[in-house]
Amino acid sequence: MDNFNWAYIGCGSIAEKTAKDITKGNHKIVSVYSRNYDKACAFAEKYGAKAFKTAEEAMLYHQVDAVYIATPHTSHSEYSITALKNHKPVLCEKPVAVNAAETDKLISCAKENKTYFCEAMWTWFSDVALTVKEWIKSGKIGEVEEIKINYSFPGILKPKTSRVLLPETAGGALLDIGIYPITYCYNLFGYPDEIICSGTVKNGIDISEKIILKYGKTICSFNVSLTTAREDCTIKGSEGKIILPLFHMASKATLKTKEGKKIFNGKTDYLTEFTRAAEEIKAGRIQSDYIPFTATRDCMKIMDECRRQMNLIYPCE
Repeated sequence: MDNFNWAYIGCGSIAEKTAKDITKGNHKIVSVYSRNYDKACAFAEKYGAKAFKTAEEAMLYHQVDAVYIATPHTSHSEYSITALKNHKPVLCEKPVAVNAAETDKLISCAKENKTYFCEAMWTWFSDVALTVKEWIKSGKIGEVEEIKINYSFPGILKPKTSRVLLPETAGGALLDIGIYPITYCYNLFGYPDEIICSGTVKNGIDISEKIILKYGKTICSFNVSLTTAREDCTIKGSEGKIILPLFHMASKATLKTKEGKKIFNGKTDYLTEFTRAAEEIKAGRIQSDYIPFTATRDCMKIMDECRRQMNLIYPCE
């Protein structure tokens, strides 16, 4: 792929992680915006880009091929719509919005402006996750009976001003990490027949929850938390199972059947995600094959229902 130029909206930790990864390939950051102009200048200098005092100026910089949005959840929709109305393709960090209503506006804007929009969910750009999906689709483990996923990190140890802990930025476990197991199972089976969620809400955010998604006889259960550090996934079928020690950023998937054990090695990285999104943009796509609009909207609907059951409403709503 030829060089591809990005406008970065947001300069926080996820922006730093993606920048380090994608600049190893044929990607260049050419413009940067942050609410903190000094921070934008420092980030821009580090990556050979130009800092701007408004997001729109950064998006419209003449070298920009696409916009990457890495701000707190509550501003994703605003920045995405600004870019789309200016016919700038968008790769937006997950979740792309706070609720399904906002997501609908984003998708409509992308369609109206015939401009690419995609959720930056790196898991489903990864060959590891795509291989797991193919194993299941081709019946390698027979009929899937259950999926168990644990995903937690000690977010409560972050500073009290962290976006993860603030209701004002739609913080909490669900939108930050719960979205991963929800999206994982959605991409395997689609929209569930039943959604069951119970959780602990404290100081306006969800600290933890247990989520069950039912697909006929197939049960997907997740434990999501900001209090511990754990990640694993087991997919059990009638004729075998799949094990992923790390599922959202997997480098390995193990398939166990009566024929024996098979291991697929790969990597989940930002470079693959950005490269595949850039290829779709260059091909003139409006939505991604990896994460189509329906998937983004349906996963947001699932999270809306989880929040309804927990009686969790953000101040911005």
